[in-house]
Amino acid sequence: MADRVTGGTTRHNPDVRGFASDNHAGVHPEVLAALGAANEGHQAAYGDDVYTARLREVFRDHFGERTEVYPVFNGTGANVVGLQAMCDRWGAVVCTEDAHLNLDECGAPEKVAGLKLLPVDAVHAKLTPELITARVRGMADERHAQPQAVSLTQSTELGTVYTAEEIAAICAHAHDLGMLVHVDGARLANAAASLDLPLRAFTTDAGVDVVSFGGTKNGLLLGEAIVVLNPDAVRGVTYLRKAATQLASKMRFVSAQFLALLEGDLWLRNARHSNAMAQRLATAIADLPGISVVRPVQANAVFAVIPPDVADRVRKRFSFYTWDERTGEARLMTAFDTTEADVDAFAAALAEETAG
Repeated sequence: MADRVTGGTTRHNPDVRGFASDNHAGVHPEVLAALGAANEGHQAAYGDDVYTARLREVFRDHFGERTEVYPVFNGTGANVVGLQAMCDRWGAVVCTEDAHLNLDECGAPEKVAGLKLLPVDAVHAKLTPELITARVRGMADERHAQPQAVSLTQSTELGTVYTAEEIAAICAHAHDLGMLVHVDGARLANAAASLDLPLRAFTTDAGVDVVSFGGTKNGLLLGEAIVVLNPDAVRGVTYLRKAATQLASKMRFVSAQFLALLEGDLWLRNARHSNAMAQRLATAIADLPGISVVRPVQANAVFAVIPPDVADRVRKRFSFYTWDERTGEARLMTAFDTTEADVDAFAAALAEETAG
């Protein structure tokens, strides 16, 4: 098969689709076009370029006039650098047990930032003021890492979404305890689409201090951003970003992607589409024999219990992950490029295997 770009041979079949991760999707064509446009001529390095300067204005349009933005390579970098800038060397962070921060970052918060995580078992991976209180102890006790930040994920690792009111309550409670609030927003756009609210309505206006804003899962080639909503809450982000190997020399290419996403409504179009595909998927499989959708479908994730033998057979045609081997619960993710035909074909395959 001819490679559409280089004239060589392809490394994969572009017709093969799956539901394993929104990270498996390619780059949105509008983002690719923005990269091409940014590629002409020379621009200053390390963020002193016109694209990054414009990006600061765009983020302030979305989050408020005090907003500061620091593009980075990936979500782990955004989380680690953001939290490190919020906490002392002896600080601790309350998060859920399911948090990416806790499970999927290879100990980076501890190894790179030197932070102790205080995980909480939370229903549908959503923190509450009461859960935070139960996990916070040892304040002013030199034997304990000091709880200094709360990190919540929006939308959560289990596909649920905090309301603006829930986030405001968490922020008020955390601030009363003398703690700051960080949001891992790898799928913040999906949450905004689900809530039908502007980004600032459930972040800045709710009292959040720092956001890790996701781009890769919403159509970017690479790139996330540390978005500081409360500049008084952080110290040394510029130095910490460099020390954590997250400062891009050719930053214009990260910033240009975010401009393509955020200057118009591409971020919202992509998120609304992937959310709608998740709803279509949940509806299509919910009544199949032996299949149970076990969590609220509020963003672009569907969690369903699928018999292991059925899952193994369907996985030969469509990629997806088993989230919990003990229960057979699978995670099915939709993306900006998931089509109705993709969903219907997967549902048909699942129906065929359950009937057999």
